Amino acid sequence: MGECLRDTSMRHLHWFQNDLRIADNPALASHAAADSLLCVYLMPKPRPWCNMIGLGGQRDRFLRESLQDLKTALNDRGQDLMVLEGSPELVIPDLVKRYGITDLSMSRTPGYYERKTQELLESRLGIAVHTYRGNTLFEEQTLPFELEHFPETFSKFRRKVEKLTVRGPSAELERLPPPPAAQFDAIPRAAALPSPALPLPGGRQAGLRRLRQFLFDQESITDYKQTRNCLDGLDGSSTFSPWLANGNLSVREVAHEIFRFERERVANESTYWLYFELLWREFFHWRAIIDDINLFRMGGVPRRVRGCTFEPRAFARWCAGDTEYPLINALMRQLVETGWMSNRGRQIAASCLINELDLDWRFGAAFFEKHLIDYDVGSNYGNWQYIAGVGWDPRGGRHFNLEKQAREHDPEGTFVAKWGGVRPSQPEFVTDAADWPIGD
Repeated sequence: MGECLRDTSMRHLHWFQNDLRIADNPALASHAAADSLLCVYLMPKPRPWCNMIGLGGQRDRFLRESLQDLKTALNDRGQDLMVLEGSPELVIPDLVKRYGITDLSMSRTPGYYERKTQELLESRLGIAVHTYRGNTLFEEQTLPFELEHFPETFSKFRRKVEKLTVRGPSAELERLPPPPAAQFDAIPRAAALPSPALPLPGGRQAGLRRLRQFLFDQESITDYKQTRNCLDGLDGSSTFSPWLANGNLSVREVAHEIFRFERERVANESTYWLYFELLWREFFHWRAIIDDINLFRMGGVPRRVRGCTFEPRAFARWCAGDTEYPLINALMRQLVETGWMSNRGRQIAASCLINELDLDWRFGAAFFEKHLIDYDVGSNYGNWQYIAGVGWDPRGGRHFNLEKQAREHDPEGTFVAKWGGVRPSQPEFVTDAADWPIGD
């Protein structure tokens, strides 16, 4: 009787996370020699604080459009995308078993839960698990310091890395191994439509169009430093962040397009400032990896806990844009309607929640996580820690004068009027039956 042949086929799985593109994706490119490749995406679940379950309408819409764009690109290469709900520590092992997966890959994603999930999969699956460079300018081994000696402040980080060479992005893959025999369902359309106030579609093709438009078509980059604090999205911001956060665009692609513009058109303080913003993003990415669970603790790494209260009604009014501060109301209504807020606006809104309303900064960060179409764990929680004074900031927090910010950034009241920021006054406190004294 003949000896049974051993199955030596290589059946791989790539778990897409914040790398929703085919170009410059080293984790996806690692599967070139595989016999089959299963591409999977698991819908995210924001942290369930204050009953903020699920994604906001615009974040969900932008993500689904990004996934559909990726699915189309994969289909063009004989591949497909399986989009599932569920916890990765349950779903991934089931897929590995069902399809006989021999190798799993993913791009590095910062975050405490992300790290714990990766470690659990490595210990549980019994197959090779490979983690590749995430959407970063630099690789860990090219940084001029070990991660344990990572600079504590952005200024020190910038001085050490801004002269480093940013390697060019790798080319878009022309071929991928075929998928296994599996059911690939259509991606349901989002319930929300793009907001007319900021119609940013998800997906790589839309990101490439915006990159070309902002740099080469309109040359808006040439006065970016002067316009970047505009409160409305397309008035001054590059708005690259949603496509970077979802991985539709590679940050190396964006950097090299900036460099090309400087070579072919002009280099000035504003063109450098856009690259400067990419360095901020890089700083927060590595700090999120290093700080790990401390990124989500009230006192951060320095354990500098400040006193605060939690008044549910005050938090609800901040979320709804129904406070006594018209500029804050306009900003919050813009966020929920469009899924976006300018960097300046985010600082102002965060300062109000922390300093005027005396609330725990993490609830504000979680609300941003729910709604921002450009949600990025490092940038979001890192910036909130800066404002709260519990991050790597020698100044120890920021307290913005709301009246001054309104005068400087909305002197005619145009932004407040556009977003209905003037709301009817409400009593500061409400007494209900729970507060009534118990009679005899």
